[in-house]
This record gives sequence, structure tokens and C-alpha cells, in this order.
Amino acid sequence: MDIEMFRTFCLGLPGTTEDLKWGEHLCFLIHEKIYVIASLDEGTISFKCEPEEFNDLVARDGIRQAAHFAKGQWITLQDIEVVTDRELKVLITRSRELVLAKLPKKLQALYLPDIT
Repeated sequence: MDIEMFRTFCLGLPGTTEDLKWGEHLCFLIHEKIYVIASLDEGTISFKCEPEEFNDLVARDGIRQAAHFAKGQWITLQDIEVVTDRELKVLITRSRELVLAKLPKKLQALYLPDIT
């Protein structure tokens, strides 16, 4: 997956916005909360993961603990090709869900599918 395909995927997730922060970091947000950071200079991608998956993910080649975010179970892919496209989509979708779960219930309801 290249960066444009990655960007298109992220922007396709409900409620996602993008912003350029800290000079060269393309950030994808849900209700102003970052769930993915792509460093355009370094070619890395950082995002939140399940606490139960954190140790297994950082044990893999090309994946490390995210600088400044590790306490919150964030990881960094040193290259977008470290994982398959399918796995990347699952991980990014889960990162969005984890960040969304921290928002107040009223805000969460704006981004959850209507099941009525």
C-alpha cells in the first residue's frame, strides 16, 4: 500500500479528518483526537494498538514502540510495507475504535452505525 492508498483508506473511515502537524506529520483524527500519525519525512506510521497485542507487535521486525506515545500502547511501523495491506487496515481501524472509545458516549454515538 502506498501513502495515497493509505490516506484514502483512513479518510474513508467515518468521521475521519486529517491535519498536518509538527511540520511533516500527516495525522488522521476522529473528533479532533489523533488515531494515526504518518511521518512524511521518515516514512513511518504510528498508531494505537490493543494492550494485549502490544508486546507481540513490537517483537516483530520493523515494528517498535512509538516514541512519546508508548505509555498509551502506540506502535510505529518503520515502513508501510512491514505488514500486509489487510493487516494494516485492521490495525488502523482498531486504532480508530480505541481512540473513539475514550470519547464521551454522546460523541461516540455520532460515529457508530445506527443499529435500529
